[in-house]
Amino acid sequence: MATSDISMILPRVLIVSRRTVRKKKFVDFVGEYHLDLIVRYGAVPVIVPRVSGVHMLLESFEPIHGVLLCEGEDIDPSLYDAELTGFSPEELEEIRKLHASDTAIDREKDSIELRLAKLCLERNIPYLGICRGSQVLNVACGGTLYQDVEKELSKKCTDGSERVNHLNYENYDGHRHAVRVVEDTPLHHWFEDSLEDEKMEIMVNSYHHQGVKRLAQRFVPMAFAPDGLVEGFYDPDAYNPKEGKFIMGLQFHPERMRHPDSDNFDYPGCSSAYQEFVKAVIAHEKKLNCSAYVPKAPKLNQELEMKRKTILRSFSIAKNLYISGKGMISSQGSELIAGAEFLEANMALSLQQENRLKQMGATVRSSSMYLERLMKNEERERVARIIMEKMSIEQLSDLMSLYQMMGQKCSEELEKKLQDLMKEDN
Repeated sequence: MATSDISMILPRVLIVSRRTVRKKKFVDFVGEYHLDLIVRYGAVPVIVPRVSGVHMLLESFEPIHGVLLCEGEDIDPSLYDAELTGFSPEELEEIRKLHASDTAIDREKDSIELRLAKLCLERNIPYLGICRGSQVLNVACGGTLYQDVEKELSKKCTDGSERVNHLNYENYDGHRHAVRVVEDTPLHHWFEDSLEDEKMEIMVNSYHHQGVKRLAQRFVPMAFAPDGLVEGFYDPDAYNPKEGKFIMGLQFHPERMRHPDSDNFDYPGCSSAYQEFVKAVIAHEKKLNCSAYVPKAPKLNQELEMKRKTILRSFSIAKNLYISGKGMISSQGSELIAGAEFLEANMALSLQQENRLKQMGATVRSSSMYLERLMKNEERERVARIIMEKMSIEQLSDLMSLYQMMGQKCSEELEKKLQDLMKEDN
C-alpha cells in the first residue's frame, strides 16, 4: 500500500487548537505530545482551528471518529454558574493577575468545544478530555467548576498536609503532586503495577487553577487530589474501548509525565489513556463503516444467474409493452412467462384479483402490476425528496444506514427465493 493511501483508511480524531500571539498576530497551536500519541496508536489528528464561525461549521469535519480536547483558557463561568462564587472585585483582580494567561475568556473556543462534547455524548463518539477538556465535558453534562481551586478549596483544608499546589509557573513539566486512584476504574487498571498495595497513589503533572466542583451525575470519579479535587472521571455506561465506547476526563497531564530530558514516561500506564482512546476510535470507525456499507448482490452460480437475467428481461419487456400500448409480438410470449411465474409464486392475490388477472392474461398481469408499482415508487420518491430536504445531515445519515441494512436483507431474501425456485425445478 502506498504511503499516501494510509491516511485514507485511518480514523480521524478532532482536536481544537488554542491560540496565542506571535509577532503581534494570533497563531493557532496544539501540543505536540497529544498529536504524537494519537498518531502512534493508529489515528489521524484533524485540527479544528479556533477561528470565528467554526462552531457553525462542525458538520464539515465529518466523519468524526473521536474527539480529543486539551488545554485552553478558563471556560466562561456563565455557562455553568450564574454567580462568581462570592469573590470580591479585589479577589477577582488578584486571580486575573496571577493567572493572566488563562483567565481571558475565549467564547469561540467554548462554543466549538461544547458543541463537540455534546455531539460525542449524543452520538456515542469516543471523547478524551485532558485538563480543560475534562472541564468542558463536565460542564457539557451539567456539572460545575471551581473558578479558582486555591482560593475555594484552601478554605476547606484545615490540615496543611491536605493543601495541594496544582500548578507551578516556574516548573511546568517537572511539577508533580499526589493523587489517590479509585479502585476498579480504568485509571486503576492502567496504573495497577505502579501502585503500592495500600497507598493507591501516583504522582501526576498538572497545570490548572480551576477544576471540577460538582461532578455531573453520569460520571464516576477515578482519582482525587489530597484536597479532594476530582482529578479524573469517566462514564462507566459509555466505556468499552473494544466496542468503540470511551467518555473520559483527566484533569492532570499523563502525556507530560516524563523523565527529565527524555521521552520515557514516569509510569508504564501514562500513555494508556491515549492507547485505549484510540482503540475506541478505531472500533467506532469500523462500526460506522459497517452501517454505511452497501453489500454487493449475492454471487450466484451460473444457472441461478441465468434465471435472474431471464426474470429481469421478462419484467423489462412487460413494462415496455404496457407503456407503448402496442400488441405483443409472438416471439415475446415465452419470455414473459418467467416474470409472470415469479410474481405468481411470490405474491398473495385475492380471488377477485386472481380472476381478473386470468382474464387479462399473464402478460398484462405482469406488466400492469410492474407499472403500478413503478408509479407508486415515483410518487413515494417525490414525497421522500420533499421530506429529506428538511432533514439534518445526522438524520439523513441514520436514514441511509437503515435502508442500507434493509437492502442487505432484501438481497439475502432474493437469493433464498431464487434457490428455492431452483429446488422446485429439480
